[in-house]
Amino acid sequence: IPEAGRNWEGFSPDPYLAGIAMQETIIGMQSSGVQACAKHYIANEQELNRNTISSNVDDRTMHELYLWPFADAVNADVASVMCSYNKLDGAWACENDHILNGLLKDELAFRGYVMSDWNAQHSTALSANAGLDMTMPGDDFSGGSIYWGPNLAAAVAAGEVPQERLDDMVKRILAAWYLTGQDTGYPPVLFSSWNGGAGGPDVQANHKDVARAIARDGIVLLKNEASTLPLNDDNAPASLAIIGQSAIVNPAGPNACEDRSCNIGHLAMGWGSGTAQFPYLVAPLDAIQPRAEAAGTTLTLSTTDDQPSAASAAAAAETAIVFITADSGEEYLTVEGNAGDRVNLDPWHDGNGLVAAAASAGKPVIVVANSVGPLILESILSHENVVALVWAGIAGQESGNGLADVLYGDASPSGKLPYTIAKAAGDYETQIVTALEDRFEEGLYIDYRHFDKADIEPRYEFGFGLSYTNFTYSGLLVGGSGSSDGPSATADLYAPIATVTATITNSGDVGGAEVAQLYLSLPISTGVDVPVRQLRGFEKIDLAAGESGSVDFIIRRKDASYWDVASQQWVLPTGEYTVTVGASSRDLRLEGSLTI
Repeated sequence: IPEAGRNWEGFSPDPYLAGIAMQETIIGMQSSGVQACAKHYIANEQELNRNTISSNVDDRTMHELYLWPFADAVNADVASVMCSYNKLDGAWACENDHILNGLLKDELAFRGYVMSDWNAQHSTALSANAGLDMTMPGDDFSGGSIYWGPNLAAAVAAGEVPQERLDDMVKRILAAWYLTGQDTGYPPVLFSSWNGGAGGPDVQANHKDVARAIARDGIVLLKNEASTLPLNDDNAPASLAIIGQSAIVNPAGPNACEDRSCNIGHLAMGWGSGTAQFPYLVAPLDAIQPRAEAAGTTLTLSTTDDQPSAASAAAAAETAIVFITADSGEEYLTVEGNAGDRVNLDPWHDGNGLVAAAASAGKPVIVVANSVGPLILESILSHENVVALVWAGIAGQESGNGLADVLYGDASPSGKLPYTIAKAAGDYETQIVTALEDRFEEGLYIDYRHFDKADIEPRYEFGFGLSYTNFTYSGLLVGGSGSSDGPSATADLYAPIATVTATITNSGDVGGAEVAQLYLSLPISTGVDVPVRQLRGFEKIDLAAGESGSVDFIIRRKDASYWDVASQQWVLPTGEYTVTVGASSRDLRLEGSLTI
């Protein structure tokens, strides 16, 4: 759901992309001795009515969309999984035997522990027997009702919860402790999030550089007419207007609002319990100012969202950069009428009007969007003076430096959209549900799968992203073919069945990085409804001007299978698969086939 409040905490509506990102995050965290927790399990898709809504997901959709990333998390040996607030088919997630014992622990063979979201537990014996292993925070926030503790002990003594189930809880929690090496040579835990980490060890090392690289590499260039960007060398304007409050840090400080629950100043994080304290925040103006001085560029500032001021600043400069935003977060905090979920897909603070005011001056306008998710950009793109559009996301503490690296050409933009940007909100298949039951009637068809099936032209498709250079694709090779032996067991789902190789050439004048994407179309002979194509691989390659290199993809058995409800197994269909490799879900440069 594009408006959903906590989308910014996740990776993508695409299950493959979310699964790989989840897996790599877990491996990185746990390699440092930190237990990772995969959440929120499962089908926790909006903030409205999140504590009471029932997500009624059909079995195939559950396996191919919502369970898929959690399966990758389990495959990466995630230490814990957090069950969510919502219900599944009428039963609370944290006391739902089917999703905890049936899907997670039995089918996926999860060996870690299940913890509740904060106060998501609703029972004593029922939750224990359904597979909950740890309740958080232990009692409710006021210290009142306690479902476990002495109540769990009493339930075990009364035979309502088997002793073996209690032993299993303990084993699972201790297994995660041993898995991450916390039993030997582990430093004492001194950090407290409640005091900003005072007294704890300084483990930041090169975190600043990593944060800057993440901010830079996540930027997606959506439009760049007449090579307006980068603003370097002969392209540097004599004067530049900086417009919009997101160009500067909140004057009251980056952490002034509870759990970041305000959209004042530069937007670099959503709001809610998933936030953190900024150790510092570099806003765009902080990073642009020294670059402008070095280039001899005069800056004119209008660091509010006042439209007359924006028009005046743009008129006084050769080029204008306008910053727009859209925020979201968790439902316990309401920001500017948005109770977690966004009320619409428009830029906040009338960002459309702000851009229009700047564009009315008749000068070239560069728009930078800091947003938690998709925006409807038609109004902005209707102005002929809007010559460039930079999708900067919510990039964290080094946001400004990462942006300046791209604006001034230190790096060519290489990010790709992890979701589809539509021309109209109604083009999306999914919206916020106001009822207490969500039937997930769209099934498998969310984001680009829906746009492909319904033949809807998006404004910017899934996987889209421009560069300051050009890349050509050639030499597609599809290796390996096999035979289907019917429904597949869980154990072999991640076994490779094919490899795909392509050659990427930087045919432009500057160095850059390209994210090549592999899409797979199942045989039409499957006899079941399948998406037009599905992302099944992506590889990023850095290339100097004129350089060529190869990208290699591995197609796993699961990637080429569909979930068969009748047999309760993954089925690898026989026939000819279409393999496409390209720069986005609709910019497909190479096509081949794979026969099973």
